[in-house]
Amino acid sequence: MTAEDDLLLREAEKIVVAIGRMFPGLCEVVLHDLRDPEHAIRAIESNLSGRSVGDPATELGIARIQDPGFPDIVQNYPNRFPDGRPAKSTSIGIKNSAGEYIAAICLNLDVSLFASVARSLNNLVRTDDQEQPLTETLRARTADELRTVIEEFAAARGHTPRSLGSAAKKELVRSLKTRGFLQVKHSVQVVTELLGVSRATVYNYLRSAD
Repeated sequence: MTAEDDLLLREAEKIVVAIGRMFPGLCEVVLHDLRDPEHAIRAIESNLSGRSVGDPATELGIARIQDPGFPDIVQNYPNRFPDGRPAKSTSIGIKNSAGEYIAAICLNLDVSLFASVARSLNNLVRTDDQEQPLTETLRARTADELRTVIEEFAAARGHTPRSLGSAAKKELVRSLKTRGFLQVKHSVQVVTELLGVSRATVYNYLRSAD
């Protein structure tokens, strides 16, 4: 062991301990000494795999030892703990100044916990696909929106609001009621002004809809 290699391993061990203690029970963090593949594990924090210091290197560690050109970082690859729990892993190779892999820091995140939470959240936010009788808006309507709806209704039929026929005006008033626009303050007054009808006519439209 050179002084440089020893220093790199000591510094890497600090990182392993710090990260593992930040995510206890969630992310296992392992430091492998790649110069001794039969006893590669030098440190293991937040142990989720049941391995121990002195255990051998994994297949990925062996591949790094055999190939100096092996990728420095292998990110977010699927893995599995001995008891079958799914994991997401990342392996970070550490080279000395000679370009030799001497160590690797491996992070193994237990994703089984998050998968359960994801399923619960999906069930929570899922809505029924069945057709609804109307579209609901969870906020108060405004007089400006009311005017816009009336004008768009008329324009879609090639009219101004005042030039609409009585049947179309009745349909419009019924639609405004269903969509909650007649709960807007002074809504009836806005409707009468735009349609050119009396308040009594508006109320007649509403009564005929009941």
